Amino acid sequence: MNIEARNLTQGRSAEGRPLRPIRIVRGLVLTGGAFSSTDVTIADGRISDALGANPDVLTIDAHGLYILPGIIDIHGDGFERLIHPRPGVAVDPLTALLEADRQFISNGITTAYHSVTWSWEGGTRGAQAALSILEAMTALRPHLLTDTRYHLRHETFNLDAEHVILDWIAEGRIDCLAFNDHMAGTIKQRHRPDKMAGMITRSGLSEAEFHHLIERVHARSDEVPASIARLAAAARRAGLPMLSHDDMTPQMRGWYRDLGCAIAEFPINVETTKAAADAGDPIVFGAPNVIRGGSHTGCPSAAEMAAQRFCTILASDYYYPALPLAPFRLSAQGIVPLAEAWGLVSSGPAHALGLNDRGRIETGLRADLVLIEDRSPLPPRIVGTMIGGRLACMGDAGRIIGSG
Repeated sequence: MNIEARNLTQGRSAEGRPLRPIRIVRGLVLTGGAFSSTDVTIADGRISDALGANPDVLTIDAHGLYILPGIIDIHGDGFERLIHPRPGVAVDPLTALLEADRQFISNGITTAYHSVTWSWEGGTRGAQAALSILEAMTALRPHLLTDTRYHLRHETFNLDAEHVILDWIAEGRIDCLAFNDHMAGTIKQRHRPDKMAGMITRSGLSEAEFHHLIERVHARSDEVPASIARLAAAARRAGLPMLSHDDMTPQMRGWYRDLGCAIAEFPINVETTKAAADAGDPIVFGAPNVIRGGSHTGCPSAAEMAAQRFCTILASDYYYPALPLAPFRLSAQGIVPLAEAWGLVSSGPAHALGLNDRGRIETGLRADLVLIEDRSPLPPRIVGTMIGGRLACMGDAGRIIGSG
């Protein structure tokens, strides 16, 4: 258990100070699957039905605002652009992850899974990069406001990494495990310079060296299924949530499901998505897909999948601001009612990840909340974010109407 979680359990902030009680009044609260005009009371970092004896209460006027469960981002790799803001330019992970924390807060993200790819490619997605982000997160956790976790995206042909990942699982260093396989696409596109340029640049190798690496790694194809099975078995024993990424067929999804990978992440066609839905799998699509009006890679439309109830989770993917916007977009377009659509970024990921203490506004749960103003034609605006009962940001100080 990290320091933030430990102190919340004790009713204290990350610095060890007692958490101040908060009352949020006159807002429109999402609770029990519907909106109601009611007050929300927070004590000892959790939703409460009483403030207790502490007289030092902070009161916030939420008139005209939605009060919603905090956003849980199951898959976000926007931090990669913070570490590498331009090609060939790198910022140290500590600085980048601190900035990511600020972006989470301003976008209502209260629990964030950094989706870190460790690939056979090396370079910016190699072993040292994956380890440096893990070490930076470990060092920063006591200082971050958002509950920040490590989502390891394991490229399945990265066979040399297996023993290290097994150690990380055993040591409790990662929080969920995803299986990716971009080798098949790489083999198909290896003779197209326009498709390969980015991977080659990212690897730090010459073009000839990178093509030799592809051949050498692909030659071990027969070893991949057994390696996946060993890693999945270790993750099951550790109780880690597992995801399979870019499932291409119902059979592929079924194979991963049988290994304990319950979550289908970005299935690439409707047939596979429907098969996952029929099996009751949590299904992840990208929030940017919703706000852009479709996939930029030709995969299923997240809005269409949500309309058919084939999407149960939305992730930030590569763009954090998409997460608070996407549910409102689905609602405004008449695709999914807002009370249901917000579950795609709160209760849906909480359930899939086994986070039973958050994702809903109910007495006894963590007070992870976001206050949002929705005034068309402007985009919805984050007015306040609370994480574990702590006021992480407030965009309108005039709404603090009482203290004492």
